[in-house]
Amino acid sequence: MTTTLIKNAAWVIAWDERLGRQVYRRGVDLAFGGDRILFLGRDFAGAADRVIDGSARLVLPGLINIHSHPEHEPLYRGIREEHGLPSMHMTGLYERSQALSATDDEARAASAEFAYCELLLSGVTSLVDISPPWPGWVDLFAKSGLRGFLAPGYASARWYLEDDHELHYAWDEARGRAGFAAALATIDAALADPCGRLSGVVSPMQIDTCTADLLRDSRAAAKERGLPFTTHVAQSVSEVREMIRRNGQTPVQWAQALGLLGPGTILGHALFLDHHSWIRGWTNTDLAMLGDSGTAVAHCPTPFARYGHVLENFGDYLRAGVTMGLGTDCSPHNLVEEMRKATVLAHVAARDITSVATADVFHAATEGGASALLRDDLGRLAPGKKADIVLVDLACPQMQPARDPLRSFVYHAADRAVREVFVDGRQVVADGRVLMLDQERAGSRLRAAQQRMEAAAPGRDYRGRSAAEITPLSLPVAK
Repeated sequence: MTTTLIKNAAWVIAWDERLGRQVYRRGVDLAFGGDRILFLGRDFAGAADRVIDGSARLVLPGLINIHSHPEHEPLYRGIREEHGLPSMHMTGLYERSQALSATDDEARAASAEFAYCELLLSGVTSLVDISPPWPGWVDLFAKSGLRGFLAPGYASARWYLEDDHELHYAWDEARGRAGFAAALATIDAALADPCGRLSGVVSPMQIDTCTADLLRDSRAAAKERGLPFTTHVAQSVSEVREMIRRNGQTPVQWAQALGLLGPGTILGHALFLDHHSWIRGWTNTDLAMLGDSGTAVAHCPTPFARYGHVLENFGDYLRAGVTMGLGTDCSPHNLVEEMRKATVLAHVAARDITSVATADVFHAATEGGASALLRDDLGRLAPGKKADIVLVDLACPQMQPARDPLRSFVYHAADRAVREVFVDGRQVVADGRVLMLDQERAGSRLRAAQQRMEAAAPGRDYRGRSAAEITPLSLPVAK
């Protein structure tokens, strides 16, 4: 076992067991060997095979992203940013998923590799990847150096549109069951991978596209295997109205009735609860159900902010006892930017600058995500924890002056200041460059895949439109 020493770190965001929270420590040493942190304190007396000068570094625990879709979201660059339907409460999810989606496994591979690079460069070391299984997924994740929680998606139904305002469902329960079996097999393959960094999450895709039995059986399988469980819940007004029509209950209330809530369950988004101003339900129980049950929420501000939606609000969820984590639902896959948006949008939604602090969103991006994933060895810098470590360059212009380096990182520098990243004690980013993957080559493959996706759009769209008609360029092309 080789030992790496980060010597005399200017700032370290360390876990204080006595206080039960993150704290700043200054001028300390951090040593790690194998996949674990060995020492955090002053004047490390042991031998070190490698010494890193920490005098111009902020050292923080690797960030934990508990909700992402890398296999297709990078394909939507230039397409998704302003795509939404006013007639569907501003969301473009349903139209886009029908007309524009990854057309082949090469598209998925290029998209995923590109996203994994973005994630590593922003300091993400643990990732929940919610994707349909595709050949090479496990191998690429292992190659990336990330700590992977593969969440193979499956469902009993698919969405489709016949017009621009009504959502329809094509049900195929046998397909859902087959997808469930394939997902468990993929998770088994991930757990067996020799890299030792891969695990799984049981992931029926959406609460409105899965039968009650499939959801219950999925939750039972997750408990039996000791794995987290996740599904999308309350991500659109259309979904909430559909679930109330079917069941007389909100999506959260129905999830509670099915026994889905509790520790180990991560609800993707859970934005449109019964108290939300876009819903104004006759009940006001959803938030308390989440908090009282110990359920986690994966909050992804960016896609909803683009539609004009906002969580109401992050601080209220925390005060209700909800375990909050963060995710990058869409491109760019930059969790630091999500921290910034989560804070600012919470202030806007609450009309109160004291509603949420930087420490709250950093907690969500570290130990909050770890708790959601049932992992107490992640998201904290302390002896015995996993050596998932990010080094931020205090000399980066956007970090200066580093009076409060976490605020400088979240509000100003973001990924521009990330220099070194270690996962399980293995270096995966050096001098701001991903070591295991090729982002430039992936970007070239990604553009070709996007062109194939756009070419297929007229045959998939309910009006037979081209991609340019569905999502026009931001400026006209002059002749």
